[in-house]
Amino acid sequence: MSLFVVLSVFSGLEHFALSFTNIIDPDLVISPSRGKSITVSPSQKQQLKDLPGIVSFSEVVEDRVVFTFGDKQLVARIKAVDSNYIKTVDIAEHIPYGKWVQPNSMDAVMGNGLANELSAGTYSNDKLLEVLAMKPGKGIITTAEDAYIKLPLYTSGIYSLNNVETDHKYIYTDIRIGRDLLGLAPDEVSKIEFRLAGPGDENKVAASLKKILGEDLTVKNRSQLNEGLYKMLKTESLAIYLIFTLIIIVTLFCLTGALIMIILEKKEHIKTLYDIGFTNRNLKRIFLYQGLILAVGGTLAGLCLGIGITLVQQHFGWIRISEDFPYPVVFKWENGLLVILTIIILGTVASYIAAGRIKILMK
Repeated sequence: MSLFVVLSVFSGLEHFALSFTNIIDPDLVISPSRGKSITVSPSQKQQLKDLPGIVSFSEVVEDRVVFTFGDKQLVARIKAVDSNYIKTVDIAEHIPYGKWVQPNSMDAVMGNGLANELSAGTYSNDKLLEVLAMKPGKGIITTAEDAYIKLPLYTSGIYSLNNVETDHKYIYTDIRIGRDLLGLAPDEVSKIEFRLAGPGDENKVAASLKKILGEDLTVKNRSQLNEGLYKMLKTESLAIYLIFTLIIIVTLFCLTGALIMIILEKKEHIKTLYDIGFTNRNLKRIFLYQGLILAVGGTLAGLCLGIGITLVQQHFGWIRISEDFPYPVVFKWENGLLVILTIIILGTVASYIAAGRIKILMK
């Protein structure tokens, strides 16, 4: 029971942690393997629109730049997007204040954390949000104005995902601003983000994208975009599983001990079975099956109780971290199957060890 409940809790924590990144991460992203931009011609765009398996795609210009608001300054990522972006990623549903970027405007939508750092609100009249980026090219810089491209922005909205990292990550603007700021041509982008019709189309679409846009590109899915986070969550789950498996191994010594006590208690009966023709192998099999019955019976009873606890918490959220936030738990059949296999394998080993002591105990 405890192993299943703990695995369900970690499945819930994994789902909760990934829910923040999944909101702003697309299904697929294609970016240059070298350099900072890729060129997309009108004919290539048309091929992408006609490609089966793609619901929508958005051109993106992204880089780290400097933002100033009054006397405050910070470095953050500008993400300049086209009008298809809100069809590709559901960011527009998470704007509690203001509205999304209008096409061909100087609007900006920033994360709640960045807004707090800059003390910025929507459409401020007394202060101006400015973005600065280094000018590309060569030559001698004589004044500070020659070193930077500076553009004014107007905060039209603030997004909030209730996550510190994501709320401090981006300031969204129109793609035209990004190109002007970073000196990119009208057909150049930093990357292209895609929404797919279904997860089964991922590999097929990725291969088609490379045929259309060229092989010298990197295609990443959602898990690859957050590879570090996924690895950390999987490592934590594996560590907890191994720790609880070790506890189960120690507990199963009780099963071995119980079977040995049964053998000692039934010594006279075992001798009778010897006398009527039972072999040592037949007797081992009897106690092996008895151990398996105990292990499987205990597993099924504990698993039913664990499933009940998990489903109750998942649907009613009686155990809470805070007043409005129940402890995240997710029921998965894979966790139940893993528990059953673990207990059956370890129970078989423990029963076999006990059954193998018959010959020694009968002396």
